[in-house]
Amino acid sequence: MTQSLKTTIYSPESELARPWLLMKGMARDLAASRELAWRLFLRNISAKYRQTFMGYLWAVFPPLLTSAIWIFLNSQKILNFSETDIPYPLYVLVGTIIWQVFVNAINIPILVVRDSASMIAKINFPREALILAAFFEILFNLAIQLILLAAVFLYFRVSVSIQCIWAFGGLLSVIMAGMMTGILLTPVSILYGDIQQGLPMILQPLFYLTPIVYSPPEIGIGAILATINPISPLIRFTRELITTGEFVCSASTLIISVFTGIMLLFGWILYRVAMPHLVERISA
Repeated sequence: MTQSLKTTIYSPESELARPWLLMKGMARDLAASRELAWRLFLRNISAKYRQTFMGYLWAVFPPLLTSAIWIFLNSQKILNFSETDIPYPLYVLVGTIIWQVFVNAINIPILVVRDSASMIAKINFPREALILAAFFEILFNLAIQLILLAAVFLYFRVSVSIQCIWAFGGLLSVIMAGMMTGILLTPVSILYGDIQQGLPMILQPLFYLTPIVYSPPEIGIGAILATINPISPLIRFTRELITTGEFVCSASTLIISVFTGIMLLFGWILYRVAMPHLVERISA
């Protein structure tokens, strides 16, 4: 029996000229890239931690160290924050872990695509595999951080409500918001290193303007900034579900999540359309 081979026809016509075919091709390539994405994920994780003494513990050091600093400042009354419903160390750790998930969701897609630039220039494969591999890596880091969080909950003897299961929806929204930003920045970051240099300068002030290590202020400029900060409702929604099982900022979280999903799709389209042009620039 003769097996027919798949034929690929390349055309100078932009994929945007046929939106339905574009969406169909995106879904097809995403499904076809699952196995490759898994292999890339395993390669990236192995390369990242192979020559480290602490290994996978590096996934929990950023939120752990950040939490320790703020816990120390609060315990010494250098900074005096309002009372929280749960022990302050746990409150800070939950907030910083959620923030770290957001930061990872921005940085990892950019780094995965940049580190694969030589492979992109030499091999023709579904570019969605890189984004999917980045998503796997984000989930991997999150899983390690949740293990740490579970241990801290046990240490402080804080019980969790069955409602906390909804926190996974909040975490998914946080990941979507981060990946949306990362994917939108990826095409530019391949050509210019300014993105990687400038991101910390933007994310660091945003950390202080987001109620992560302190309760959201009810009045003043801080309350206004917390209201207009789009990541703030996502963090509050997720943290409250994890710690108290209560729903807060549900309406704003839903609106932001829907908008993020739309923009994530737009970023994916931009990424797909831009990649052939970026390959030419990389290969030149």
